[in-house]
Amino acid sequence: MTDLSKLLDLIERREQRPILVLGDLILDRYLWGSVNRISPEAPVPVLELSGETFSLGGAANVAHNLATLGARVELVGLVGQDPERDRFVELCEQAGIGTRGLVVDPVRPTTTKTRVIGHNQQIVRVDREEKTPLSTALQAGVERHLQEIHETLGAIVISDYAKGMVTESVLDAVRQLGARKSLPVVVDPKNPQFSVYRNFTVMTPNSGEAAVGAGFKIKDELSLVEAGYKLRTSLNMEAVLITRGPQGMSLFEKGKEVLHLPTVARNVYDVTGAGDTVTAVMALGLSAGLTFSQAAHLANHAAGFVIGKFGTATVTLSDLKALDGQA
Repeated sequence: MTDLSKLLDLIERREQRPILVLGDLILDRYLWGSVNRISPEAPVPVLELSGETFSLGGAANVAHNLATLGARVELVGLVGQDPERDRFVELCEQAGIGTRGLVVDPVRPTTTKTRVIGHNQQIVRVDREEKTPLSTALQAGVERHLQEIHETLGAIVISDYAKGMVTESVLDAVRQLGARKSLPVVVDPKNPQFSVYRNFTVMTPNSGEAAVGAGFKIKDELSLVEAGYKLRTSLNMEAVLITRGPQGMSLFEKGKEVLHLPTVARNVYDVTGAGDTVTAVMALGLSAGLTFSQAAHLANHAAGFVIGKFGTATVTLSDLKALDGQA
């Protein structure tokens, strides 16, 4: 068996303990149509609507990636008390994602991003959201839920999209649970104050996020390596995996030399959502007992698959097996 085959075999034989994804939930809405004229009312295109679709975004896209890979997934995040919440829950149920941890806030909307697409070209995006931090009462509910289910978990993912769900109090609760149960905790960061992510297992920033966290621009391999080591040591993490789009990714693991993984994608069409795929595969790999380098190797193949697709995509174990057959 090739290395990839061995890793996939380990994933398939893993103990089926659920992976918890905690973070900012987004409902992605797409309005599709054609544009044939400009409005007489203003210099804007007129879209003739032909269809409407919905998909899971934000932390829910990480959960969707995990579910597609065959993992049991529990989702924790904020939704409103509105029709968008119902649509969101329906999509989760269709994907096999557990929603017992959803927190309903009646005074804020379910975060929804509406993209208007004409002739496969995005014309405008409309965001409906509230970014205020999670209230103290709702925070307490989240922490109670974490206490109730943490004994069953195989890993935890924190998917922070800076919409208010991932507060320092919630991070402290996850940190304590991770330490108590020796659970791997994978962090996908958006907060520019990276110190809030200290003492977790591994972080998966892209190069732009890593530059913000390190406090300087990443303009070449030397500055990339400096940023990676600085983040790992200053945050006291076991590893940092920096995703670099078409350039692949770089793993900075405690006590080891940097590992650069060039992309395996044959074609790079769209990097949208690839970071979510990487985060999901790292969590799945670590929950199955893979090393950081093994999990990163698998994540690199998964990312190579999704950036070869248009739009936000997910990957299955069958997709990865097919890639292995093509190697």
